[in-house]
Amino acid sequence: MRLTTAGESHGKALVAIIEGLPAHLKIDLEKIGEDLALRQSGFGRGARQKIERDRAEILTGVRNGETLGSPVTLCIFNKDFENWSSCMSDGACDEAVMLKKRLTKVRPGHADLTGVIKFEQEDARNILERASARETAIRVAAGGVYKQYLSTLGIEIGGYVKEVCGVKDTGEYTFGELKKAKTTGVGMLDDEAEKLAEERIARAKKEGDTAGGIVEIRVKGLKSGFGSMMTYAEKLDARLAQGLMSIQAIKGVEVGAGFAVGKTSGKDIHDEISYSEERGFYRETNRSGGIEGGMSNGGEIVLRAAMKPIPTLMKGLNTVDYLTKERATAASERSDVCAIFALEIIAEAVVAQVLADVVSERLGGDTMREVTERYSRLP
Repeated sequence: MRLTTAGESHGKALVAIIEGLPAHLKIDLEKIGEDLALRQSGFGRGARQKIERDRAEILTGVRNGETLGSPVTLCIFNKDFENWSSCMSDGACDEAVMLKKRLTKVRPGHADLTGVIKFEQEDARNILERASARETAIRVAAGGVYKQYLSTLGIEIGGYVKEVCGVKDTGEYTFGELKKAKTTGVGMLDDEAEKLAEERIARAKKEGDTAGGIVEIRVKGLKSGFGSMMTYAEKLDARLAQGLMSIQAIKGVEVGAGFAVGKTSGKDIHDEISYSEERGFYRETNRSGGIEGGMSNGGEIVLRAAMKPIPTLMKGLNTVDYLTKERATAASERSDVCAIFALEIIAEAVVAQVLADVVSERLGGDTMREVTERYSRLP
């Protein structure tokens, strides 16, 4: 499978093309809409979410609610384009408006400065429009399609927020308990931690600051043997890490026990193996996060991703004007204070994309009947 996205933050639309989907996959647009609404939710989100009400449309590849086997094209039209058409049109733009909207006071932590140098631009808007996390809306829509593909095989994805700006949810939760996270303001499962996190985000907003955090993503139902140790490019954990790191603002990824493996000894970190007639081979612990040697081992996959604080601060940081080279205060675009709740939804979508790709590589299949039959025969 292959996913390509296109579109700018304030452009006409965001578009995704998914290649490689089998025929006869039933597509439920309402479920995709639920994920899109969740992505726009959460305590600490900004004014842009009040303008947009993201709705995915299918342009190609689906008839009568089922995939045809041809590329599927998804589209989300940006309502805010109406307010930006004079300077974001593909045709002639209003020079006065373009000058007014031009961004030269490049923001620390953003793609602005490196981008304008690399692409020989004088306006960082030509960089930020694509670098913006607005792009994740269409990835969530595509992720909804991948989730439905995986769901037919009994593979489920869930998650929650583990930490916000130093406030930690230290609980241990079953997969079934993760659904509650979608109903809270921040995405945590511990009520006290949730309350403290909201207070921390509110304080950051008052101070013109932003907050980051950590999400945990779990996968249930993936059988063993997906991914491979034969080449580095086939390693499942490497591909999942790459997928998560491709999300805007992600600066760290852990699998299973993660960085804790470097703080202890082998006897305390490796999952010992047992066997019984009823269960076959099994492990009582899951510190490997369901992946050993670059392959799924049948256990729950456990991933964590760390999101840096959003680099657009209402009280801008010190910077330099790209054109004048003079010291300045970084530009303050309309932005969120904290988007950690949204990150959990986005991360689920990205994990679904990677897993669907890996499953498709191993099983093949031109139709969903072939895919499901082949998966059912795996041990």
